Amino acid sequence: MRYRTIGTDPRTRREVSVLSLGAMLFGTATDEATSYAILDRYVEAGGTFVDTSDNYAFWMNGGQGGESEELLGRWRRSRGFGDEIIVATKLGARPLAPGTSYTDNAEGLSAKVIRESAERSRERLGLAKLDLLYAHIEDRTVPLEETVAAFGELVAEGAVGLLGASNHRAWRVEQARALAAAAGLPGYEVLQYHHTYLQRRTDLPSELDPDGDPGSVGGDLASYLRAEPTLTLVAYSPLVRGGYTRPDKPLGPEYDLPSAPGRLAALREVAAETGATVNQVVLAWLMGGETPSIPLVGASSLAQLDESLEAVELELTAAQRERLDAAR
Repeated sequence: MRYRTIGTDPRTRREVSVLSLGAMLFGTATDEATSYAILDRYVEAGGTFVDTSDNYAFWMNGGQGGESEELLGRWRRSRGFGDEIIVATKLGARPLAPGTSYTDNAEGLSAKVIRESAERSRERLGLAKLDLLYAHIEDRTVPLEETVAAFGELVAEGAVGLLGASNHRAWRVEQARALAAAAGLPGYEVLQYHHTYLQRRTDLPSELDPDGDPGSVGGDLASYLRAEPTLTLVAYSPLVRGGYTRPDKPLGPEYDLPSAPGRLAALREVAAETGATVNQVVLAWLMGGETPSIPLVGASSLAQLDESLEAVELELTAAQRERLDAAR
C-alpha cells in the first residue's frame, strides 16, 4: 500500500492510504459477514481510509440511514481498532423522516443539525473524534456563515479533525473557505466528488441542481483543484458502478460525449499493454495524475476489492499516461 497526507494543520492532518474503501451498502445490501471480510482484507493490505455517511443507506429500506455507520462501529470494536483506521463520514443529507429523501426533506446544515448529527455519528461509529467530516450536500436555506462557524466549533472542541465538502458548486466551496479564513476558522480541505477517466456531462439537470450536476468534477472544479494544491480530491464512483466492464450496466447519457469512444479505446490499449484490467488502469490513472486523487471504491466481494487493491502497484509510463490524457 502507498500513503499520502490529507490536511495541512499538524494538529489535524492525517496520513491515509491512496485507495479509500466505501462502506455505503455495508449493513444493508452487503451483509455483515461479507462486510467484515471485505474490511478485514482491506486493512490486511494496508488500507486505512474508510468512507461512510449518516444517511447510508436510507433508500434500501425506506428509513433514514445509519446502518453503515453502525456496522463500522461494531466492526471497529470487534477488531479493537483505535485511530489507526481513519473513518470519514458525512452529514446534511439524512432524511428527517422515514419514507422521505435528501431531495425533499434533508436534515440540512444548520448549526443545530451539524452538532447533533455529528454527535450521533460519533456514537454509531464508537469514535471520540471524527477524523474527517463532510458537508454532504449544499443547504442554501442556512447562511453559509452559520455552517462554517458550526463546523469550526466542532474542530475547536476536538470532536472533529478535518473538514470536507461533497456535491457543492466550486464557488460555494471557495466562498465557505474564504469565510472560514477571514474568521480564523478551519475550512474545507477534502473534496469528495464523482471523478473517473471518462469525461462526464455536467450540464444535465440533476436532482440537486437544475443548472446541472454539482457532484461531478467539471472544468470549474478541476481548475480550482489545480490552483489550490493543498486541497485533496476523493473520487467517488471511479469505476462507474461496473460501467467499464459490464455490458448489462450501460454508462448512460451523462457519458455520451464525442470523447468517449477514443478514451475507451485508449483505456483498453493500455490495459492490454500492462496486463492489468481496465478498472485497474482507471484507478492508476486517478492516483498518479497531474492532480492526483484518492479513488473511493466500493466492493461487494473480496474479488472486487482485490482487483482494486492491485491497482495501487500499477505504474503507468509517461507515454501511456500521455496517451490516455490526449485521447478524444
